[in-house]
Amino acid sequence: MPKHISSVYVYNISMEKLKLVMTGGGTGGHIVPNLALIPYLKKHFKIFYLGEKDSMEQRLVSKDKDITFVEIPAVKLIRKLTPKNILVPYKLLKAVAFAKKVLKDIAPNVIFAKGGYVSLPVAMAGKKLKIPILAHESDYSMGLANKIIHRYAKVMFTSFRETCISDKCIYSGSPIRQEVFSANKEVAEKFCRFQTSKPTILFFGGSLGSKNINKFVFDNLDKMDSYNIIHFVGRGNAKEKSLPNYCQIEFAENIYDFFALSDVVICRAGANSIFELLAMQKPMLLIPLSKEASRGDQIENAKVFKTNGYAEVLEEKDLSFENFSQKVSRLEKNKFFYISNMKTFNGVEANNLITKYILDYAKQK
Repeated sequence: MPKHISSVYVYNISMEKLKLVMTGGGTGGHIVPNLALIPYLKKHFKIFYLGEKDSMEQRLVSKDKDITFVEIPAVKLIRKLTPKNILVPYKLLKAVAFAKKVLKDIAPNVIFAKGGYVSLPVAMAGKKLKIPILAHESDYSMGLANKIIHRYAKVMFTSFRETCISDKCIYSGSPIRQEVFSANKEVAEKFCRFQTSKPTILFFGGSLGSKNINKFVFDNLDKMDSYNIIHFVGRGNAKEKSLPNYCQIEFAENIYDFFALSDVVICRAGANSIFELLAMQKPMLLIPLSKEASRGDQIENAKVFKTNGYAEVLEEKDLSFENFSQKVSRLEKNKFFYISNMKTFNGVEANNLITKYILDYAKQK
Protein backbone atom coordinates (compact mmCIF):
# COMPACT_ATOMS: atom_id res chain seq x y z
CA MET A 1 0.00 0.00 0.00
CA PRO A 2 1.44 3.44 -0.89
CA LYS A 3 2.62 5.35 2.15
CA HIS A 4 0.54 8.37 1.08
CA ILE A 5 -2.74 6.62 1.82
CA SER A 6 -4.21 4.86 4.80
CA SER A 7 -7.51 3.02 4.89
CA VAL A 8 -8.59 5.12 7.87
CA TYR A 9 -7.94 8.35 5.98
CA VAL A 10 -9.86 7.15 2.94
CA TYR A 11 -12.77 6.04 5.11
CA ASN A 12 -12.97 9.40 6.84
CA ILE A 13 -13.06 11.47 3.66
CA SER A 14 -15.55 9.14 2.01
CA MET A 15 -18.22 10.50 4.32
CA GLU A 16 -17.59 14.05 3.12
CA LYS A 17 -17.12 14.03 -0.64
CA LEU A 18 -17.21 11.83 -3.69
CA LYS A 19 -13.78 10.46 -4.60
CA LEU A 20 -12.07 10.95 -7.92
CA VAL A 21 -8.85 9.45 -9.25
CA MET A 22 -7.07 11.52 -11.89
CA THR A 23 -4.08 10.32 -13.86
CA GLY A 24 -1.92 11.50 -16.73
CA GLY A 25 1.69 12.54 -17.00
CA GLY A 26 5.06 12.44 -18.67
CA THR A 27 4.72 15.79 -20.44
CA GLY A 28 2.83 19.02 -19.87
CA GLY A 29 0.31 18.03 -22.52
CA HIS A 30 -0.95 15.25 -20.27
CA ILE A 31 -0.80 17.29 -17.07
CA VAL A 32 -1.86 20.89 -17.79
CA PRO A 33 -5.40 19.93 -18.94
CA ASN A 34 -5.85 18.10 -15.63
CA LEU A 35 -4.62 21.20 -13.79
CA ALA A 36 -7.22 23.21 -15.71
CA LEU A 37 -9.99 20.86 -14.54
CA ILE A 38 -8.94 20.51 -10.89
CA PRO A 39 -10.42 23.85 -9.66
CA TYR A 40 -13.79 22.76 -11.06
CA LEU A 41 -13.60 19.17 -9.84
CA LYS A 42 -12.41 19.72 -6.29
CA LYS A 43 -15.66 21.54 -5.51
CA HIS A 44 -17.32 18.13 -5.72
CA PHE A 45 -14.56 15.56 -5.13
CA LYS A 46 -11.71 14.54 -2.91
CA ILE A 47 -9.05 14.07 -5.61
CA PHE A 48 -6.29 11.47 -5.71
CA TYR A 49 -3.73 11.93 -8.48
CA LEU A 50 -1.89 8.79 -9.61
CA GLY A 51 1.45 9.42 -11.30
CA GLU A 52 5.12 8.52 -11.37
CA LYS A 53 7.61 9.26 -8.62
CA ASP A 54 9.83 12.33 -9.15
CA SER A 55 7.86 13.27 -12.26
CA MET A 56 6.56 16.51 -13.70
CA GLU A 57 3.04 15.57 -12.62
CA GLN A 58 4.19 15.02 -9.03
CA ARG A 59 6.01 18.35 -8.94
CA LEU A 60 3.06 20.31 -10.35
CA VAL A 61 0.15 18.52 -8.70
CA SER A 62 1.73 18.30 -5.24
CA LYS A 63 1.64 22.09 -4.94
CA ASP A 64 -2.11 21.81 -4.37
CA LYS A 65 -2.49 20.69 -0.76
CA ASP A 66 -6.05 19.55 -1.44
CA ILE A 67 -4.79 16.82 -3.78
CA THR A 68 -3.33 13.52 -2.57
CA PHE A 69 -0.59 12.41 -4.93
CA VAL A 70 0.02 8.65 -5.11
CA GLU A 71 3.18 7.24 -6.68
CA ILE A 72 2.63 4.34 -9.07
CA PRO A 73 4.90 2.53 -11.53
CA ALA A 74 4.40 3.21 -15.23
CA VAL A 75 5.59 1.38 -18.31
CA LYS A 76 6.71 3.23 -21.41
CA LEU A 77 6.81 1.52 -24.79
CA ILE A 78 9.84 2.65 -26.77
CA ARG A 79 8.78 3.44 -30.34
CA LYS A 80 11.55 1.50 -32.06
CA LEU A 81 12.86 -2.04 -32.17
CA THR A 82 14.72 -2.64 -28.94
CA PRO A 83 15.14 -5.63 -26.59
CA LYS A 84 13.80 -3.43 -23.77
CA ASN A 85 10.27 -3.75 -25.22
CA ILE A 86 10.32 -7.50 -24.57
CA LEU A 87 9.78 -6.79 -20.87
CA VAL A 88 6.91 -4.35 -21.43
CA PRO A 89 4.04 -6.91 -21.05
CA TYR A 90 5.51 -8.23 -17.78
CA LYS A 91 6.11 -4.73 -16.39
CA LEU A 92 2.62 -3.65 -17.43
CA LEU A 93 1.01 -6.58 -15.59
CA LYS A 94 2.94 -5.63 -12.44
CA ALA A 95 1.93 -1.99 -12.81
CA VAL A 96 -1.74 -2.96 -13.27
CA ALA A 97 -1.60 -5.16 -10.16
CA PHE A 98 -0.11 -2.29 -8.16
CA ALA A 99 -2.68 0.19 -9.47
CA LYS A 100 -5.46 -2.27 -8.61
CA LYS A 101 -4.33 -2.38 -4.97
CA VAL A 102 -4.22 1.42 -4.84
CA LEU A 103 -7.69 1.76 -6.36
CA LYS A 104 -9.14 -0.81 -3.93
CA ASP A 105 -7.80 1.25 -1.06
CA ILE A 106 -9.11 4.55 -2.40
CA ALA A 107 -12.42 3.12 -3.71
CA PRO A 108 -13.01 6.07 -6.08
CA ASN A 109 -16.39 6.82 -7.59
CA VAL A 110 -14.83 7.52 -10.97
CA ILE A 111 -11.47 7.67 -12.80
CA PHE A 112 -10.43 10.44 -15.20
CA ALA A 113 -7.50 9.52 -17.45
CA LYS A 114 -5.70 12.18 -19.49
CA GLY A 115 -3.59 9.78 -21.52
CA GLY A 116 0.10 9.02 -21.57
CA TYR A 117 1.70 5.77 -20.47
CA VAL A 118 1.11 6.45 -16.76
CA SER A 119 -2.67 6.39 -17.39
CA LEU A 120 -2.77 2.92 -18.91
CA PRO A 121 -2.26 0.69 -15.85
CA VAL A 122 -4.72 2.84 -13.88
CA ALA A 123 -7.40 2.47 -16.55
CA MET A 124 -6.79 -1.26 -16.94
CA ALA A 125 -7.02 -1.76 -13.18
CA GLY A 126 -10.12 0.43 -12.99
CA LYS A 127 -11.83 -1.68 -15.63
CA LYS A 128 -11.15 -4.84 -13.62
CA LEU A 129 -12.70 -3.19 -10.57
CA LYS A 130 -15.70 -1.90 -12.57
CA ILE A 131 -14.96 1.73 -11.78
CA PRO A 132 -16.35 4.13 -14.42
CA ILE A 133 -13.52 5.52 -16.56
CA LEU A 134 -13.69 8.78 -18.48
CA ALA A 135 -10.77 9.95 -20.59
CA HIS A 136 -9.62 12.80 -22.81
CA GLU A 137 -7.58 12.89 -26.02
CA SER A 138 -5.94 16.20 -26.85
CA ASP A 139 -4.48 15.42 -30.26
CA TYR A 140 -6.12 15.07 -33.66
CA SER A 141 -5.48 11.31 -33.58
CA MET A 142 -5.40 9.12 -30.48
CA GLY A 143 -2.15 8.11 -28.88
CA LEU A 144 -1.36 4.47 -28.18
CA ALA A 145 -2.40 4.60 -24.52
CA ASN A 146 -5.73 6.27 -25.32
CA LYS A 147 -6.45 3.81 -28.12
CA ILE A 148 -6.39 1.10 -25.45
CA ILE A 149 -8.13 3.20 -22.80
CA HIS A 150 -10.89 3.95 -25.32
CA ARG A 151 -11.94 0.28 -25.08
CA TYR A 152 -12.46 0.56 -21.32
CA ALA A 153 -13.84 4.08 -21.08
CA LYS A 154 -17.46 5.10 -20.71
CA VAL A 155 -16.61 8.37 -22.47
CA MET A 156 -13.61 9.59 -24.48
CA PHE A 157 -13.60 13.38 -24.73
CA THR A 158 -11.73 14.97 -27.65
CA SER A 159 -10.16 18.37 -28.34
CA PHE A 160 -10.76 18.03 -32.10
CA ARG A 161 -14.22 17.27 -33.44
CA GLU A 162 -12.73 14.97 -36.09
CA THR A 163 -11.17 12.70 -33.44
CA CYS A 164 -14.56 11.22 -32.53
CA ILE A 165 -14.25 7.65 -33.84
CA SER A 166 -17.10 5.95 -31.97
CA ASP A 167 -20.30 6.65 -30.09
CA LYS A 168 -18.21 6.73 -26.89
CA CYS A 169 -16.52 9.91 -28.09
CA ILE A 170 -17.76 13.37 -27.17
CA TYR A 171 -16.27 16.53 -28.65
CA SER A 172 -15.47 18.64 -25.61
CA GLY A 173 -12.67 20.85 -26.81
CA SER A 174 -9.49 21.30 -24.81
CA PRO A 175 -9.55 22.11 -21.08
CA ILE A 176 -8.07 25.59 -20.66
CA ARG A 177 -6.56 27.01 -17.48
CA GLN A 178 -8.63 29.97 -16.36
CA GLU A 179 -5.41 31.92 -15.70
CA VAL A 180 -4.98 32.09 -19.49
CA PHE A 181 -7.92 34.48 -19.69
CA SER A 182 -6.47 36.81 -17.06
CA ALA A 183 -2.86 36.73 -18.29
CA ASN A 184 -0.87 39.79 -17.29
CA LYS A 185 1.78 40.89 -19.78
CA GLU A 186 3.17 43.39 -17.25
CA VAL A 187 4.47 40.45 -15.21
CA ALA A 188 6.41 39.27 -18.25
CA GLU A 189 7.61 42.80 -19.03
CA LYS A 190 9.07 43.19 -15.54
CA PHE A 191 10.79 39.81 -15.81
CA CYS A 192 12.29 40.31 -19.27
CA ARG A 193 13.26 43.99 -18.87
CA PHE A 194 13.63 44.64 -22.57
CA GLN A 195 15.38 47.95 -23.15
CA THR A 196 13.61 49.02 -26.34
CA SER A 197 10.11 48.73 -27.75
CA LYS A 198 10.10 46.16 -30.56
CA PRO A 199 7.75 43.40 -31.76
CA THR A 200 8.12 40.42 -29.43
CA ILE A 201 8.61 36.84 -30.62
CA LEU A 202 8.30 33.96 -28.18
CA PHE A 203 10.01 30.61 -28.87
CA PHE A 204 8.62 27.63 -26.98
CA GLY A 205 9.63 24.00 -27.51
CA GLY A 206 7.14 22.35 -25.17
CA SER A 207 7.37 21.56 -21.46
CA LEU A 208 10.64 19.64 -21.95
CA GLY A 209 12.16 22.07 -24.42
CA SER A 210 13.24 21.41 -28.01
CA LYS A 211 16.86 20.75 -28.96
CA ASN A 212 16.32 21.79 -32.59
CA ILE A 213 14.36 24.96 -31.84
CA ASN A 214 16.89 25.93 -29.17
CA LYS A 215 19.78 25.43 -31.62
CA PHE A 216 18.00 27.51 -34.24
CA VAL A 217 17.53 30.41 -31.80
CA PHE A 218 21.09 30.27 -30.47
CA ASP A 219 22.53 30.12 -34.00
CA ASN A 220 20.45 33.03 -35.31
CA LEU A 221 20.07 35.44 -32.41
CA ASP A 222 22.35 38.03 -34.02
CA LYS A 223 20.03 38.12 -37.06
CA MET A 224 16.92 38.82 -34.98
CA ASP A 225 17.90 42.21 -33.53
CA SER A 226 14.72 43.82 -34.88
CA TYR A 227 12.70 41.80 -32.37
CA ASN A 228 12.58 41.26 -28.64
CA ILE A 229 13.03 37.52 -28.10
CA ILE A 230 11.52 35.43 -25.30
CA HIS A 231 13.03 31.96 -25.37
CA PHE A 232 11.77 29.04 -23.28
CA VAL A 233 14.57 26.50 -23.44
CA GLY A 234 13.31 23.76 -21.08
CA ARG A 235 14.77 22.64 -17.77
CA GLY A 236 18.52 22.07 -17.88
CA ASN A 237 18.91 23.60 -21.34
CA ALA A 238 20.02 27.11 -20.38
CA LYS A 239 22.93 28.63 -22.27
CA GLU A 240 24.77 31.81 -21.41
CA LYS A 241 23.51 34.57 -23.69
CA SER A 242 23.48 38.23 -22.71
CA LEU A 243 21.72 40.50 -25.20
CA PRO A 244 19.41 43.46 -24.50
CA ASN A 245 16.67 42.02 -26.72
CA TYR A 246 16.88 38.44 -25.41
CA CYS A 247 15.13 36.86 -22.42
CA GLN A 248 15.93 33.21 -21.71
CA ILE A 249 13.73 31.13 -19.40
CA GLU A 250 13.98 27.44 -18.58
CA PHE A 251 10.39 26.89 -17.43
CA ALA A 252 7.55 29.00 -16.07
CA GLU A 253 4.18 27.87 -14.79
CA ASN A 254 2.82 31.31 -15.74
CA ILE A 255 3.85 31.01 -19.38
CA TYR A 256 0.51 32.57 -20.31
CA ASP A 257 1.82 35.94 -19.02
CA PHE A 258 4.66 35.67 -21.55
CA PHE A 259 2.22 34.62 -24.27
CA ALA A 260 0.30 37.82 -23.51
CA LEU A 261 3.42 39.93 -24.10
CA SER A 262 4.19 38.24 -27.43
CA ASP A 263 3.15 39.38 -30.89
CA VAL A 264 4.00 36.04 -32.51
CA VAL A 265 4.62 32.63 -30.88
CA ILE A 266 6.88 30.04 -32.48
CA CYS A 267 6.26 26.63 -30.96
CA ARG A 268 5.71 22.93 -31.41
CA ALA A 269 2.19 21.78 -32.22
CA GLY A 270 1.27 20.04 -28.98
CA ALA A 271 -2.50 20.30 -28.68
CA ASN A 272 -2.63 21.83 -25.22
CA SER A 273 -0.29 24.71 -26.08
CA ILE A 274 -1.89 25.58 -29.41
CA PHE A 275 -5.40 25.55 -27.97
CA GLU A 276 -4.29 27.92 -25.21
CA LEU A 277 -2.78 30.20 -27.86
CA LEU A 278 -6.01 29.93 -29.86
CA ALA A 279 -7.95 31.01 -26.76
CA MET A 280 -5.58 34.00 -26.43
CA GLN A 281 -5.82 34.73 -30.18
CA LYS A 282 -2.06 34.74 -30.67
CA PRO A 283 -0.69 34.35 -34.23
CA MET A 284 1.57 31.31 -34.24
CA LEU A 285 4.20 29.63 -36.35
CA LEU A 286 4.04 25.91 -35.67
CA ILE A 287 7.12 23.69 -36.04
CA PRO A 288 5.67 20.21 -35.37
CA LEU A 289 7.77 17.28 -34.26
CA SER A 290 8.72 15.18 -37.27
CA LYS A 291 7.54 11.61 -37.77
CA GLU A 292 11.08 10.48 -37.06
CA ALA A 293 10.75 11.88 -33.52
CA SER A 294 7.06 11.16 -32.86
CA ARG A 295 3.99 9.34 -34.11
CA GLY A 296 3.11 12.31 -36.30
CA ASP A 297 0.35 13.72 -34.08
CA GLN A 298 1.80 17.24 -34.06
CA ILE A 299 1.93 17.29 -37.86
CA GLU A 300 -1.80 16.52 -37.90
CA ASN A 301 -2.57 19.16 -35.25
CA ALA A 302 -0.59 21.77 -37.18
CA LYS A 303 -2.31 20.92 -40.47
CA VAL A 304 -5.75 21.54 -38.93
CA PHE A 305 -4.69 24.89 -37.46
CA LYS A 306 -3.14 25.92 -40.80
CA THR A 307 -6.30 24.88 -42.70
CA ASN A 308 -8.48 26.90 -40.31
CA GLY A 309 -6.31 29.99 -40.74
CA TYR A 310 -5.08 30.06 -37.15
CA ALA A 311 -1.37 29.50 -37.83
CA GLU A 312 1.48 29.14 -40.29
CA VAL A 313 3.45 25.88 -40.38
CA LEU A 314 7.15 25.26 -40.95
CA GLU A 315 8.29 21.65 -41.04
CA GLU A 316 11.41 20.89 -39.06
CA LYS A 317 13.30 19.66 -42.13
CA ASP A 318 12.73 23.09 -43.71
CA LEU A 319 13.81 25.10 -40.69
CA SER A 320 16.22 27.74 -41.97
CA PHE A 321 16.49 31.42 -41.15
CA GLU A 322 15.26 32.36 -44.63
CA ASN A 323 12.13 30.19 -44.35
CA PHE A 324 11.56 31.32 -40.78
CA SER A 325 11.78 35.00 -41.78
CA GLN A 326 9.29 34.54 -44.61
CA LYS A 327 6.76 32.84 -42.33
CA VAL A 328 7.10 35.41 -39.55
CA SER A 329 6.77 38.27 -42.05
CA ARG A 330 3.58 36.70 -43.36
CA LEU A 331 2.20 36.40 -39.82
CA GLU A 332 3.03 40.03 -39.06
CA LYS A 333 1.66 41.34 -42.36
CA ASN A 334 -1.58 39.37 -42.04
CA LYS A 335 -1.91 39.55 -38.27
CA PHE A 336 -5.56 40.57 -38.26
CA PHE A 337 -6.47 37.79 -40.71
CA TYR A 338 -5.26 35.16 -38.24
CA ILE A 339 -6.81 36.90 -35.25
CA SER A 340 -10.17 37.27 -36.98
CA ASN A 341 -10.15 33.57 -37.85
CA MET A 342 -9.38 32.68 -34.24
CA LYS A 343 -12.23 34.89 -33.08
CA THR A 344 -14.66 32.82 -35.16
CA PHE A 345 -13.58 29.58 -33.44
CA ASN A 346 -16.74 28.11 -31.95
CA GLY A 347 -15.35 25.77 -29.33
CA VAL A 348 -16.96 23.98 -26.42
CA GLU A 349 -16.47 25.07 -22.81
CA ALA A 350 -14.53 21.92 -22.00
CA ASN A 351 -13.97 22.55 -18.28
CA ASN A 352 -17.67 22.69 -17.41
CA LEU A 353 -18.73 19.94 -19.83
CA ILE A 354 -16.14 17.42 -18.64
CA THR A 355 -16.83 18.25 -14.99
CA LYS A 356 -20.56 17.64 -15.53
CA TYR A 357 -19.99 14.21 -17.07
CA ILE A 358 -17.51 13.15 -14.39
CA LEU A 359 -19.95 14.19 -11.68
CA ASP A 360 -22.87 12.41 -13.35
CA TYR A 361 -20.95 9.13 -13.64
CA ALA A 362 -19.63 9.40 -10.08
CA LYS A 363 -23.17 9.73 -8.72
CA GLN A 364 -24.31 6.67 -10.70
CA LYS A 365 -21.78 4.35 -9.07
